[in-house]
Amino acid sequence: MSEAETLKARLAREIALTGPMTVAEYVTRCLHDPKGGYYASRPDLGARGDFITAPLVSQMFGELIGLWAVETWNRLGAPERFRLVEVGPGDGTLMSDALRAARLVPGFLEACDLILIEPSAPLRDLQAKALAGADLSPRWVRSLTAIETDAPVILIANEVLDCMPARQFVRTDGGWAERRIGVTDDGDLMFGLTAISGGFQKPDFEIAPGGILEISDQQAVFGRDLGLLMKAASGAALLIDYGRARPEAGDTLQALRRHQKVDPLATPGEADLTQWADFPVVLEAAVRTGADVTGSLPQGEFLRRLGIEARAEALKAGRPAASGVIARQLDRLTGDDQMGTLFKAAAIFAPRSLVVPGWDA
Repeated sequence: MSEAETLKARLAREIALTGPMTVAEYVTRCLHDPKGGYYASRPDLGARGDFITAPLVSQMFGELIGLWAVETWNRLGAPERFRLVEVGPGDGTLMSDALRAARLVPGFLEACDLILIEPSAPLRDLQAKALAGADLSPRWVRSLTAIETDAPVILIANEVLDCMPARQFVRTDGGWAERRIGVTDDGDLMFGLTAISGGFQKPDFEIAPGGILEISDQQAVFGRDLGLLMKAASGAALLIDYGRARPEAGDTLQALRRHQKVDPLATPGEADLTQWADFPVVLEAAVRTGADVTGSLPQGEFLRRLGIEARAEALKAGRPAASGVIARQLDRLTGDDQMGTLFKAAAIFAPRSLVVPGWDA
């Protein structure tokens, strides 16, 4: 194999040898292949990159998440020791903004053990730079199961579930089949249908012929592991992502490059691939562990409950010349036609008596 061989060529060769690849396997390879995967080699975030996340839209997002963590800590009884965990911290902007806001509350940072979960070496480097001047020094671990449970945990996972891929199943006139990636005679990648080989349970809702059902074992395992962590340690995990709040059909696989949707099969490893978060599956998996969960809220409503509008007005008062920019940022985060409705927030927590900020009665 040539060192210059592209990920696409390697995948095509593997598929030709071993047979069609599931959508979940394909997305995982495109994102995490050690030699050519997007996050392993070339993640590009921000306005000049391939995609932009809420923390990069405005400092308001990270600041409010920081205050959410502080209020959660207070409601847990302000323990002298706790662990603040972020899964998939991106370039570190969210945590940097969160810690700056939390600095205003006495005792919080002194009690905090900061942990980041990040498999991407390039992103770990960006996170270390972003937090170099912060009040806390992070430590990195590889997975949720590496987090100690001898102190409460407050966890943040923003746009993490969408990186956990799903297999796709198609209802045909003759029954159900799995959508997989094959290879043409010319070496190009293509979608096709194959017989189902395990890991499939028919949905309990109606899907018309041609409809696609997505099932993510990775998201279910993540929900289970979060539930187990909350039960063992106590605390709350906040999940924010774009996705579905109820079971439904739909093909949500997309590839983004320079903020434009591109063919997911065209350039493996050179674009960010995502699928929707399946909040019902994640929350149900957590409930089965004995943890408690909130319902999901639209991101716009969640941020308004945390006080984003008041924060925007305070920023405008301090920077009148930037009022227009701040208003546009607020709309991007909360507008129904922007991130406000498609993105959802939900929490997994223990003990049952804990009232999670944002879901106050």
